[in-house]
Amino acid sequence: MALIPTTDAGSGEVPLTKKILLGVSGGVAAYKSAEIVRRLRDLSVDVTVCPTASALKFVGEPTWAALSGNPIVVDMWQRTHEVTHVSTARTPDAILVAPASADLMARVAAGRADDVLSAILLMARCPIVMAPAMHTEMWLHPATQQNVTALRARGVLVLEPDSGRLTGPDSGPGRLPAPESLADIAVLAATDKAQDLAGLRIVVSAGGTREALDPVRWIGNRSSGRMGYAIAAAAVARGAHVTVVAANVELADVAGATTVAVGSHAQLAAAMASAIADADVVLMAAAVADYSSQAQAEKIKKPDLSTPLTLELAPTSDILRSIVAARSGRRPYIVGFAAETSATQLQALAEQKLLAKGCDAIVANDVTGGAVFADYDTSAVVVTAAGLVSAIPHQSKLSAAHAILDIVQAERS
Repeated sequence: MALIPTTDAGSGEVPLTKKILLGVSGGVAAYKSAEIVRRLRDLSVDVTVCPTASALKFVGEPTWAALSGNPIVVDMWQRTHEVTHVSTARTPDAILVAPASADLMARVAAGRADDVLSAILLMARCPIVMAPAMHTEMWLHPATQQNVTALRARGVLVLEPDSGRLTGPDSGPGRLPAPESLADIAVLAATDKAQDLAGLRIVVSAGGTREALDPVRWIGNRSSGRMGYAIAAAAVARGAHVTVVAANVELADVAGATTVAVGSHAQLAAAMASAIADADVVLMAAAVADYSSQAQAEKIKKPDLSTPLTLELAPTSDILRSIVAARSGRRPYIVGFAAETSATQLQALAEQKLLAKGCDAIVANDVTGGAVFADYDTSAVVVTAAGLVSAIPHQSKLSAAHAILDIVQAERS
């Protein structure tokens, strides 16, 4: 499942709305760049690929040219009358480097321009996103970490790599995030949002909890996690350190964020209590079960069809209120979410929930008829303890995520 809906851009029927340069450095993960190009094209992006010489040893130039529909920027001696590194650097709305090798980051951090990609990165004034991929030991080496710190200090968005299977039998941090998530982050970075959340630690819960009835059945809800993931992706693109506590979400992990997978209310409560210890902002977008049952050890057998099955449900604890009660002073800033089925009373219901929960803001959706759930778009009203009432008209969840984060940042400032 994707975070941004795809278009028919590859057919030439949809206009290309953004220009993104994809830099590819040497490493086994370079093969994933082909899927990144495909995803960017599906998002109506005009993408040009600039590989390093070592990247060309992993993927051939024709592959990138065919997928992107554009010639590849290979060296400084192409279109010399245009001064390739200058003209190329001034064209894109954003630059994504994926994978970004330890060597490339070291050269860029040192201000070197000894190939066309590093020269472009030195010239560029658009947002730059780097997705490191390398073995764990290289990623954790003090030299690499110093280079990452230097790049981030200059405004480069250096994503945290995923943890998982690396080359051969090795496993650990250093894996390139999912191509579709990297493409989403690049598109978000190209939307002219400054990294105004740089340095902030943000925790987002997403999805819906499931409460077991027996080994094969559970009580759940219709939340897909798409709103929470949109908030997390927007926050990453704006420079925040993001942790996502994901309850039964089938989306690709948000590139650059730390994802903690949970299932039940109890697991979500425990994960949130751990994750918010040093958080600056908490957004409780997950749909949490209000009731649970004592799970049976064996499958509940179907009774006589004329006999109703009665379940005894007990109320669960209020995670949002617990987070509010546990915080120190006004930190972290806490946002709750409410799904309601009354469009005419949406603001009033949001205000009631804000008062009952004691948080800083409530984002309320009208979900009458199943609206919003699993959709790419949403609408909402935001009410805050400071007295702000803000309507979010029908728009993409990614746009709504930015609107919510704008409110959070304005109230924190």
